[in-house]
Formats: sequence, C-alpha cells, structure tokens
Amino acid sequence: MATEVLRLKVTLRDSDPEIWRQIEVASTSTLAQLHRVLQVAMGWTDSHLHQYWQGDRCFGMADPELGLEGEDDRKVRLDTLFRQPGDQLVYEYDFGDGWEHDIVLEGVGPVTGDEPRVCNGRGTCPPEDVGGISGFEEFRAALANPRHERHREFMDWHGPFTPDAFSVEAANRALRSRSRQRTDA
Repeated sequence: MATEVLRLKVTLRDSDPEIWRQIEVASTSTLAQLHRVLQVAMGWTDSHLHQYWQGDRCFGMADPELGLEGEDDRKVRLDTLFRQPGDQLVYEYDFGDGWEHDIVLEGVGPVTGDEPRVCNGRGTCPPEDVGGISGFEEFRAALANPRHERHREFMDWHGPFTPDAFSVEAANRALRSRSRQRTDA
C-alpha cells in the first residue's frame, strides 16, 4: 500500500472545554510512532504507560507482570486500522490518571513531506499526575480562586496554568526537535 497522509482528530475524553489536536501522520507509521507524536502534540511528558483500543483489540507494549497483553504497537501500522473517514481508535495514557483520547480519521491525502505535524488544536494539556479529569477540574478551580483551600498547594506544585496556551507553532517545533534528536542519537 502506498504511503498517504492520515489527518486525525485527537480529543481528550471528558475534557470541558474540549482539549483536542488535529494531526497529520504518514499512513505507514506504527502505533508506537503515533504514541511519540501524541505525546508531543498533546503536551504530555511520556512518563507513563500507554495502550490503544479498537473494539476488542488492544495494542501496546506487552508486560505480563502488569497484566498488559496486547498486540505489539511497534508492529501495527496505522493504515491497517484507519481505512476510511470516521474510523476510530482510543489511546489511553497513564493508567493511574486514565487519560483517554478519542482518535478519529478525518481524511486521507497525499504526502507533503512535513509529516508528522500538528494542524490545529485547542486547550492546554493537563499537568502530569494531576489526578485525571476530576483532579484537573479541581486543579483549575483552585488556581482560578486564590481563596480555594488548595490554591497555594497547586501553585507550589505547578505554578500558574493558562488553559488556552496551546500553540500549533510550538507543537510543531517540538515535533521537529524530537525528530532531530531521534536521528542524531
């Protein structure tokens, strides 16, 4: 199958307001490669385990000690999972916080040579280890209210947080930087 570009919309499940990214990746990329793109595009730090789900199929790094038994995400290409617009996949990152992302194929196009890249998006990614969506909601409420009982605690832990600080340009710079680091290593 010839390489094409997949345009994917990635939405952090249950985020309100919605935190999302629109990315383009080569159709021949593997799920492991998509994981690296998602980490940068969303703003995660790749500090936790991850897995993917499509229907009953699970993909990730098999680890019997942790009870993770899925297909190896390094061997599964995107073009085997995303065939037509509307096809979906769930990406779970950090099993403790349980960040679930809905990934939907929006379209397929020709290769431009700029892949992977972030095309659009909205919202700042939650901080790592904030406690999932409910923890993130409390975090935002506490930072927005200096009289909140946890305001000082969260300020000391994280510092100020700007919910709409996402930048397509910054995300693409980070992707390019990460790509250069991988080729220099």
